[in-house]
Amino acid sequence: MANLRPTSPSSHRLTRRHLLTAGLAGGLALAAPGLAHAAPIDPDRIRAAGDPNFHPVKFRLPAPTGRKALGTTAIHLRDRSRPDPSMPSGQRELMISLWYPASMFGSAPIAKYMPARTAVAVDDAWTGEYGLALPTGSFDFAATETHSRVDAPMQPLRHPVVLFSPGYQYNRFVNTAQVEDLASRGYVVVTIDHSHETPVEFPGGRFLPGATESEPPGPDQIRTAVETRTADARFVLDQLERLAAGQNIDADGKDLPDGLADGLDLRKIGMFGFSLGGYTTANAMLQDKRISAGIDLDGTLQDDRIKGPLGDVAEQGLDRPFLLFGSGETQRTDPAKEYYDKSWAGFWAAQRGGKLNLTLTNSKQKAFTDYQFIFSQLFHDIYGEDPIITSVTKALVGGAKPARSVLAQREYLAAFFDLTLRRRPSLLLRGDSPKFPEVRFAR
Repeated sequence: MANLRPTSPSSHRLTRRHLLTAGLAGGLALAAPGLAHAAPIDPDRIRAAGDPNFHPVKFRLPAPTGRKALGTTAIHLRDRSRPDPSMPSGQRELMISLWYPASMFGSAPIAKYMPARTAVAVDDAWTGEYGLALPTGSFDFAATETHSRVDAPMQPLRHPVVLFSPGYQYNRFVNTAQVEDLASRGYVVVTIDHSHETPVEFPGGRFLPGATESEPPGPDQIRTAVETRTADARFVLDQLERLAAGQNIDADGKDLPDGLADGLDLRKIGMFGFSLGGYTTANAMLQDKRISAGIDLDGTLQDDRIKGPLGDVAEQGLDRPFLLFGSGETQRTDPAKEYYDKSWAGFWAAQRGGKLNLTLTNSKQKAFTDYQFIFSQLFHDIYGEDPIITSVTKALVGGAKPARSVLAQREYLAAFFDLTLRRRPSLLLRGDSPKFPEVRFAR
C-alpha cells in the first residue's frame, strides 16, 4: 500500500462501433478489440426471433452482500446555468438515480433494471449491425429485476455519498451490481446519465438518443466529454446540497422518498467511474474538493491512450486518496507491456494523496461492468454449455469466473471507501490477499 490514508468529516475510446463489433454470425471473425482470434459462431445455430424456442433473457443480478434493504429513485435535473438548445427547456438536463439503504417497503414495487425505451435502445445496439448477431430482443433489460424498491423510504441515518460515472456511451444502469452492493453496506450511490452520449429516458415518455458517430472520438472530443461530465458531476453535488437543505430538486417536482434529505452525509463524498467515467472521476476530484476519494475502473487518464495528451490530473496528481483498478489486459504502469499507459504512470508519480494500483487478472475491460455476468447468462441460456460460447465470453470479458470477479470488485470498492470515507481499515488494502488471488497489487 502506498501512503493510503483516510480523509476527514480503456481505454475509454469505446465508441458504439468499438463496443458492439463482436460479429458472431455470417462466418465473420470477432472484430472488437481483443476479439480477432476468437472463433465465430455458426449462424445456423442462432435462434431467430420467430423460432418458438427463442425467448428474451431476463438476467439475475448477484445478490448484494451488505445487510441493508435497498431503495432507489430516479430524479430529473435541470442545470439552468448551462445552455442546451437541443433540450425543450433550452438548458442542460440530466437523469440520475439514487440507490440507498431503505426502511419499510410498504407496497413499493421492485425496480426494473432499465426503463423500457432505454432497454430497447441498448438491446438494439448489442444485437444490431455491429453487435453480437443475436435476435433483436435477446436482452430483456426492461423485465430484469434489481434488488431495490422504487421510492422506498430511506433508512433514518446519515450515509456517506458516492457518485458514479459510466463509460463512454454506457448508461447509469450497467454497473448496478457494484452500486447495489455499496448501497447495501450503508452508502448512498448516485448514478449519472451523461446526456447526448447514451440513450436517456426522461419523465413523461421523452426519449433522448445517444451518440451515433461511427468513428472513435478524437482527443478534442474526449477532452470536451470529460469537461462536460465533470460539470455534470459538480452540478449533481450542488443539487445534493440543495436536497439535504430540504429542497425538492426534481425538475418536474415529483415527490421524493421520505427521509432522503436527512440521509445524506455530504461531509463524506466519494466517486468512482468505469473507463471514461474513471477519467471523469479523477478530473472531478481535481476541480472539486468536495470529493474526498475516488476510484478509476480501467480508464485511461489522457485524451488518447496512444497519442495523448495527458489529462491535467495525470500531470498534477491529487492530494486525496485514489485507487487505480485495471483489467488483466491493461498493465498500464509497466512500460514493457503492450497496454502501457503514460497517464497512469504519470499520475502514479504525481499523486500526493494515498494511492493504490490493483489489477484484476484474467479479465478484460467490460468485466468492470454488469456485462461480466450478463454475457455468461445470456449465452448459457441461449446455447447451453458450449466451448465456442465459452471462448466468445472470454473474448468479451475475460476468463475470470463471473461470481469471483463480481465479488472481488465489490470487496475492494467497499474496502477503499470504508477506509477513506469511514476510517475503517481493511487488510485487503495492505497487499496481495490469499482471499482474492485474482487481484494483484502493482507498484
